[in-house]
Amino acid sequence: MDWDLFLKTAILALYVAGMLLIAFLTRKRSKTVGDTLLGNRNMGGWLTAFAYGTTYFSAVIFIGYAGEQGYTFGFHSLWIGAGNAFIGATLAWLLLGKRTRNATVLLGTKTMPEYFSARYHDKYLKLLSALVVVVFLLPYSASVYTGLGYLFKSVFNIDFVWVVVAMAALTAIYLFFGGYFATAVSDFAQGVVMLVGVAVMIAFVFNYEAVGGLFEGLKNIAGKREELGLTVSGEGIWQLIALILLTSLGSWGLPQIVHKFHTVKDEKAIKKATWVSTAFALVIGIGAYLVGCAAVLVFEDAAAVPVDQRVPELLAKTLPAGLLGLIAVLVLSASMSTLSGLTLSVASAAGVDIMKGYLKKDASDKAVNLTIKIVGIVVIAISAGIAVYNDFFQQAHGRATTIVNLMSLSWGVLAGAFIGPYIYGLYSKNATRAGAYASVIGTLVITAALYIVSKAVPASAGILTPPAIGVFTMAYGMIAVPVVSRFTRRPPQPLVEKVFAAERMPVAEVREADYETLCAPSAEEEK
Repeated sequence: MDWDLFLKTAILALYVAGMLLIAFLTRKRSKTVGDTLLGNRNMGGWLTAFAYGTTYFSAVIFIGYAGEQGYTFGFHSLWIGAGNAFIGATLAWLLLGKRTRNATVLLGTKTMPEYFSARYHDKYLKLLSALVVVVFLLPYSASVYTGLGYLFKSVFNIDFVWVVVAMAALTAIYLFFGGYFATAVSDFAQGVVMLVGVAVMIAFVFNYEAVGGLFEGLKNIAGKREELGLTVSGEGIWQLIALILLTSLGSWGLPQIVHKFHTVKDEKAIKKATWVSTAFALVIGIGAYLVGCAAVLVFEDAAAVPVDQRVPELLAKTLPAGLLGLIAVLVLSASMSTLSGLTLSVASAAGVDIMKGYLKKDASDKAVNLTIKIVGIVVIAISAGIAVYNDFFQQAHGRATTIVNLMSLSWGVLAGAFIGPYIYGLYSKNATRAGAYASVIGTLVITAALYIVSKAVPASAGILTPPAIGVFTMAYGMIAVPVVSRFTRRPPQPLVEKVFAAERMPVAEVREADYETLCAPSAEEEK
């Protein structure tokens, strides 16, 4: 018997069994749309923090980003992890957590497109936003499946296609039966696996003979990079800054991340989630890039190894079989939680924002809930199909869109389109629907234009990288909303005043209000 394979398979089987058990035990907690999408807005700080962190990080960081940026930027790549922790987690929770929770409760909204529609008093803004979510979260989901496929191919020697199919099936099962509560509980378990796995991964990678221990390894990495001439300057510095901004500030405009603010229970839970998610992001982010930095010592020619396969092969070289199985489960844990968050975001956009909002306004809660779950399965199938096609294209032509580029395309469009309307919607009484439209539509046009230029003008490729394009669109959105709003009609002021009043209230005192009542002026205001 091949005991190495048996041990790796046993660890994987235990993980899968655990996820299925969670789905079974929580199957009665997703009977309504509110249950499926928000866990009835009753999630505690620890569960929310781990859900936030595990949705934030996936196979994309462990396989794509760590492999490419850890080699390209060396220790400078650790700034990406630090930015994710302090900008993407700490500042996000401090500035957006309570305001988002209170505003969405008052308005009775469950998704970001619903919030835009209610806050800006425009029914078509919801449709446009929902279509952007549906279309542009698919490449991100595909990038997660791609990372998983390459890792499991290296660890278990399983064909890429079968890995993707199996992971898609597992995601569909526990999301369909358990909804958001199952996702949050599994995220907590997966978060613990991720923290333990990162510690184990760092210990064994840096104790590998070619690396030479933690402190000696850090010196060796620096020396090897100097020997190879791997310095960061000029365009490299700009690319690093773009990556930090896109993956940190860009998360503020992502529906699957913002969604966690909707679900948290109270101020105490918000405060706890702030610091727990920050610590989690710091450990995972720094740990992943630190492992990626070691590639220059583990491989004779790391640059010759395809970027998306660099970390899987590095782990296969440095870890014993049992621990390799644990690390495979680590990346799987990160990816499953991200996939469930992405799928819920897309499915809710289709079921709540498009079906209930436009196609069948009288649809029952039960019908909408079922639609969300069915669309979720379709989304999973499409995302997996994109990943399989991308791998097939690489096999046939020797090149494919890298994980980093797939993810950057998705994040860039979503963050550019939504970050302006979202932040100004929370903080500015003067933001208008025209400003929101300008942000969303302008981002789509600018992304397409800059992407075409980057391909048509080779000299621009170092400046107009996919992450950089995302940064340009975020900057555009933050400028477009206030500028256009200055010259266009505001939403009903009674609505805006009541939303802003609710944002400052204690969480426990905010209740859902009738929307028409919110828009109507009070007796004093009429006078």
